[in-house]
Amino acid sequence: MTKNLQSKLVEKKYLLTFILITTLFALWGFANDITNPMVAAFQTVMELSAAKASLVQFAFYGGYATMAIPAALFARRYSYKKGILLGLILYAIGAFMFIPAANRQEFSFFCVSLYVLTFGLAFLETTANPYILSLGSKETSTRRLNLAQAFNPIGSLMGMFVASRIVLAKLESDAAQVREIGGFSNLDEMTKLSIREHDLDIIRNPYVALGCVVLFVFVIIAIFVKNQNNEARETTSNNKGTLKRLFSNKVYREGVVTQLFYVAAQIMTWTFIIQYADRLGIDKATAQLYNIIAMGMFLCGRFISTFLMKYVNSRRLLMFFAIGAMLASAGTILIDGVMGLYCLMAISIFMSLMFPTIYGIALENVNLEDSSLGAAFLVMAIVGGALMPPLQGMIIDLGTVGSLPAVNFSFILPFICFVMIFIYGFRTSRMK
Repeated sequence: MTKNLQSKLVEKKYLLTFILITTLFALWGFANDITNPMVAAFQTVMELSAAKASLVQFAFYGGYATMAIPAALFARRYSYKKGILLGLILYAIGAFMFIPAANRQEFSFFCVSLYVLTFGLAFLETTANPYILSLGSKETSTRRLNLAQAFNPIGSLMGMFVASRIVLAKLESDAAQVREIGGFSNLDEMTKLSIREHDLDIIRNPYVALGCVVLFVFVIIAIFVKNQNNEARETTSNNKGTLKRLFSNKVYREGVVTQLFYVAAQIMTWTFIIQYADRLGIDKATAQLYNIIAMGMFLCGRFISTFLMKYVNSRRLLMFFAIGAMLASAGTILIDGVMGLYCLMAISIFMSLMFPTIYGIALENVNLEDSSLGAAFLVMAIVGGALMPPLQGMIIDLGTVGSLPAVNFSFILPFICFVMIFIYGFRTSRMK
């Protein structure tokens, strides 16, 4: 049965390409989830408000919005493979920019480094997702993308582990003895300067190592991945005609908007779990362990949802998972204490199928010649991760909202996002 399922999802002639391209999903998952905890790290060591520290996410996901369309046009002119190789180069450049950023000790320089790094991620996501969809039959494309996307949280788990054990656990600005005297801001200036230099070096090192890994992957892809005959060759396509076809497609058009809300919900959930736990007296390194468990739940949910798609329509499954996420978000808001934290972790189970399923549904009836530009707008929707976290950070800075702690109430924003995802699942299931 497994052999038949594999041949149906991925034909033998595409298997090596599928495996190598799938490694990229883990690679950008690592970048995403080593960066999320950096909001809390920068907030402490650079003495920033939650709103200003969340500009890390604005820079990170703003890079997607800037570069997604150029990446798609590049893929249309050349090929998916060349788009991936250029993306890996930009990824490595952004990672190595952490060296001068740490030397200058400027928060804005770190943000610029992340901005450049995500130029590369925009190229990778704009090309790798439709590439996976093209490696086989259209009927299995959404399931095939879900399978490839299942390796994204594996990279995310690795990023979270590195953030927890190699970065957050070694930050002197969040050490127990510093917390006991009221926190980093209560230290004298000379001590703070010394600790800041140490901590920024700790933040820098994983990104430099990551840049080296990315260059290695560049060599492997360049050697072993061949341009496939079924790659979208769109050099003669009319961009204006493509845009007209895309945005006259109601399912696609609404899918782009829905993807924006999904990515916003995902980034808010994983970024501010540390602030949620901090209010309960849990240090950053331990709080990141809760995030790792949540990502493990996300990974399990991704494989379970891929299996369930054999029996349940993907649009209907999206609707059901959105309901579960709404309920978990409500618990996060209304339940004070550790049970609220458990509800926050549980959101990850229900988010697991959302990105690739929204992506696959949106592109289901998009022509091959329009697929790379269609993918670009879905990748641009990742800008939701740039727009919403600063707003959530502003809410958290309020301290309290009515009778609720502000950090609890701030998760009303992910709740609203899941309502929008439910509406998309409901509407598209009726269209189907």
